[in-house]
Formats: sequence, C-alpha cells, structure tokens
Amino acid sequence: MPHRVANALQTLVLLGAMAALAGYLGWVLFGTDGLIVAAVSVTLAAALGPRVSPRFVLRLSGAMPLAPSQAPGLYRLVSALAERAGLPRPPRLWYVPTQVMNAFATGHPEDGAIAVTDGLLRRLAPRELAGVLAHEVAHLEANDVWVMTLADVVGRMTGVLSVFGQMLLIAWLPAAAISGAEVPIVPLAVMVLAPVASALLQLALSRTREYDADARAAELTGDPMGLAAALQTLERLQGGWLERLFMARPPRWLRTHPETAERVRRLAELARAQRRERAGVSWDFGDDPFFGGPEIRRPPRWHWSGLWY
Repeated sequence: MPHRVANALQTLVLLGAMAALAGYLGWVLFGTDGLIVAAVSVTLAAALGPRVSPRFVLRLSGAMPLAPSQAPGLYRLVSALAERAGLPRPPRLWYVPTQVMNAFATGHPEDGAIAVTDGLLRRLAPRELAGVLAHEVAHLEANDVWVMTLADVVGRMTGVLSVFGQMLLIAWLPAAAISGAEVPIVPLAVMVLAPVASALLQLALSRTREYDADARAAELTGDPMGLAAALQTLERLQGGWLERLFMARPPRWLRTHPETAERVRRLAELARAQRRERAGVSWDFGDDPFFGGPEIRRPPRWHWSGLWY
C-alpha cells in the first residue's frame, strides 16, 4: 500500500508539472488567451481520450481477436483477475502472431482489451504468465491508458508551442538587436528546454505507472514472485541483448520502464510483507492450444513506420 500511495502522488505531481509547463508556454506566447487554449486542450484530451476504440488500436498493432473457445484457460484466469480488481467486465483477449515477447492493455475499465504475443505465451511458465496478465489488468483498473494518452497530448502540445515560439524568436531577434531590446532569458530558456523537460516527465510518469501496476498485480495474484520471475525471464530472453550488442544501456531516466532489478527488488519486498489473506489465482490452462500446440504465425508486413506483425 505505501508503494501505491507514493506512486499515485508522484503521478499527480508529474502530470501537474507537464500541464504547468504547457500552460506557461501558452501564456508566454499568447498571454491569457494562450493559457486558456492550453487548459481547454488538456480538458478535451482528458474527456475524449477514453472514447478511442481499443479495437482500432489493436488492429494497428496487427492483433487478432482471441475467442474464449480458443483459450478457455486464459479467459478463466483473466476473468478471475478482473473480478478481483473490481472491473465491470473482463477485458477481451487478443493474439499477436510474433515471436517478440510482449503484452499490452488498451481501453479503459469498462471496455478494455489485453493483447499477448505468441512468443510470450510459449516462453513463459503459467505462473509467470499469470503475473504478466495481472499487471495488464492492473493497468486497466488504474485507467493508465488514459493517463498516458493525456500525458502524450500535453507533451505534443508543449513541443508545438516550443517550436512556434522559437520561430517567432528567430524572426524577432534581428529587430531586437537593432533596437537594443533586452532578450528575456528565462522565457527563452524555458521555450528551448520545455520539450526535453516534458519528455523526461513523461518517461518518469511511465515508470511510476509500471511500479504501481506491479504492486497491484502482486495483490491480485497473491504471488509477487510470479511476476518477478516473469520479469527476469523477459530480461534474460529478450530484454537487453540488442542493447548490449549495439549500444550501451540507456540511463535510468531515459527508460520507459523501470530497471528489472529494481522491479524485482520491490516485488520481493511485497512478497515478504504480504499477508496471504486469500489464495492465489489458478494458472491451470488445461488444453489451451498455445501451450505445446502448433504455432500460429504470419509473415511481417512492411509499413511506412516500420515492420508490422
């Protein structure tokens, strides 16, 4: 619980800092009108963000709907986790036919979906998969998709305002030099550095939401070390070999997710402190075809933004 309270407060602070940065730029460039426009834009993003269809997002990622008859064990597990989380309805499951090990949630608590890849289903042990699915259910419960969408809108607005302000500044500097006008140092520095600051705040927000989802997943499954084992498996099989081969690992403040070692450490603390007031959820997947059955795979498709599966 202390982890979750601290993460919630940190989320409010980070979102508030991002909104304040965008509002300051709007005020510097356009005065009170700019501040009002920035506030209205953020409000609209907050109101309209949950209306984006999860199906649209999933189709873009190449996911296919997974029927309960295709994976009854997975659906039983997700239904149990959703019931524990108090979701109005269990999230729908989608399948991504790629070897990449990944899972992600989209939508909101009333209309959510979870996509899992073939690689994840085949390489994680059932106990580990239960932890990962609980993590995604926790994201839906906390409405993290909406939070990160709002942060993305604010970040993009900050970037647009910064570029526009710098263009105005470039046009104004010659006249200022001729007339001897004083250059406003503080607004100039904020205008130049605002996009970087906003991006760093957004990355910090993402890490905070991951910590909170880890803590909630541990409560939902009653098995913090199941998720910890999944994180270690992902790190070992996929999480860093490309970085180690081609580049140095990015510093902590440039990562969208916390470092695996820190996440495992926190989960181990939860495991030691957790009182097992109720039994963990079952991870018996029965005859689900994804465990030992023939692989369902389709070739990647080329797209202007990269390789799609």
